[in-house]
Amino acid sequence: MERRYFDYAATTPVDPGVLEEMLPYFKDSFGNPSSIYSYGREAKKAVEEARSKIANLIGADSKEIFFTAGGSEADNWAIKGIAMKLKDKGNHIITSKIEHHAVLHVCQYLEKHGFEVTYLPVDENGFINLKDLKNSITNKTILISIMFANNEIGTIQPVKEIGEIAKEHNIYFHTDAVQALGNTKINVNDMNIDLMSMSSHKIYGPKGVGALYIKKGVKIDPFIHGGAQERRKRAGTENVPGIVGFGKAAEIASNSLEEHIKRTVKLRDKLITGILENIDYVRLNGDPIKRLPGNVNVSIEFVEGEALLLNLDMIGVSASSGSACTSGSLDPSHVLLAIGLPHEIAHGSLRLTIGRYTKEKDIDYVIEELPKIVDKLRAMSPLYEKVKGGDK
Repeated sequence: MERRYFDYAATTPVDPGVLEEMLPYFKDSFGNPSSIYSYGREAKKAVEEARSKIANLIGADSKEIFFTAGGSEADNWAIKGIAMKLKDKGNHIITSKIEHHAVLHVCQYLEKHGFEVTYLPVDENGFINLKDLKNSITNKTILISIMFANNEIGTIQPVKEIGEIAKEHNIYFHTDAVQALGNTKINVNDMNIDLMSMSSHKIYGPKGVGALYIKKGVKIDPFIHGGAQERRKRAGTENVPGIVGFGKAAEIASNSLEEHIKRTVKLRDKLITGILENIDYVRLNGDPIKRLPGNVNVSIEFVEGEALLLNLDMIGVSASSGSACTSGSLDPSHVLLAIGLPHEIAHGSLRLTIGRYTKEKDIDYVIEELPKIVDKLRAMSPLYEKVKGGDK
């Protein structure tokens, strides 16, 4: 059975060019970048070249890129680091209700330690209200943390405008750009971004490596204490192969960004249209235009998300859901509830994300097979039969 991958928002396969670039640093060029002899200098050079490639992708200076073990660490560092550094200035943080848990759980942790957090609501498409943001600012506000693009529904926030508001009020602005990196144009200076979280494995690089962009002049506490690595801000011997792979992935993304966006949007829109036209009682979640190029998130009434995933897996399609069962929780996705979906509809949500290796025949396959699965599942739903009978 041919397998078709529709979960690029969860992770991506490592690009062959990335893997090739990484291999020497596992065996032949295995040195510690902190060492002064040739092995160490080779590793150090490779790390700095990767740093430059990532900086180039987002319009930053290479000295503003700090490597981490992933996007979650970058989020933790950005928020905790600013909170600890500026606690004498203020204790108020602003974020949104639809952030990744790597942001929400950090904010909840800080609330237990004397900080106050405002969780901004979003509208039905997942956008924060800029007036709400302005009205939430106090003389104790030290950080605004709003994600660039949502990992579930794909909505892209008005990042530049948020950055301008933060700059006007002399407040640091952090954005979680894990999903946006390599999928939309980012220029940290033009967008007034002070801190930005990134992850390698979302852009066809290896897992276990990420980065935090920290604008020059931003005051932040170190996240890991110990050695002098990452300019004394993040101790620990660098993951050289991972960093090299991240750098190569960023280089590939930078060179093919416009083509990637154009191709992926075309496939995405075809999939959205095919689902909406062939299945009744279905809605698209997230903004239809201001969304990530590869994100399709729909709620299908009278079915459960877990059942959708299991049936799709049986025909070789890998996808994800906002359903409770897939997250180990009794509640559906906090994102879907935040945009106003009732529990029963949120439980029937399906996220199909496409990427570099998605083919048009894969899109056609899902458009053809998904309605059959929905019909089969709805045939077991007394509620659907009742509604269907009423329509007649």
